[in-house]
Amino acid sequence: MVDASPWLLVGLGNPGREYAHNRHNVGFMVVERWVDRHLTPGVGASWREKFHALTTTVSRGRDRVVALLPQTYMNRSGKSVVAATQFHRVPPERMVVVHDEIDFDFGRVAVKKGGGHGGHNGLRDIIDLSGHRDFVRIRVGVGRPVRGGNVSKWVLGDFDEVDVAGLPEVVDRAGEAISKVISDGVRAAMNEFNQQSPPSGPAAIP
Repeated sequence: MVDASPWLLVGLGNPGREYAHNRHNVGFMVVERWVDRHLTPGVGASWREKFHALTTTVSRGRDRVVALLPQTYMNRSGKSVVAATQFHRVPPERMVVVHDEIDFDFGRVAVKKGGGHGGHNGLRDIIDLSGHRDFVRIRVGVGRPVRGGNVSKWVLGDFDEVDVAGLPEVVDRAGEAISKVISDGVRAAMNEFNQQSPPSGPAAIP
């Protein structure tokens, strides 16, 4: 029997073409790619506007996954997430949020459950508006600017040429972490992904 409560898979980012390739939008990239990989062959994703977001639903075995790309801009992500969780009655432990992580080198992917926002404004707004922090996070490393560099400009900047070459592998690895959480649980996903090293560069791409 399919669980009555779906998973809610949230990709964090900013709407609009000007932000599409920003480091801050890697959450969007991962969720869109994951949805595309889990659709019936030959059938495109049917994204629709709801919950102040773009949303679609994917069936994965016994699980139903509601994917959500908030269109509220990063700092107001909680408005969209709370609307979706209330409508679908999703408990915190069945919510997975994918976001950029400046404290990780580019390409590192890790799984975490609970904790604070770590200065990430999207996470901050979700925690503030929902009152929950026990949701699952897929943290995707985007690195930090050089010492003294502006963090806001860094995350709102596009990936550089070297990182772009490795980005598809990173996005797919983050998608595999999502699948592991859903199929085998958070602890199994942490054991598998939190010890992995990021790709060393274009030469690491098969």
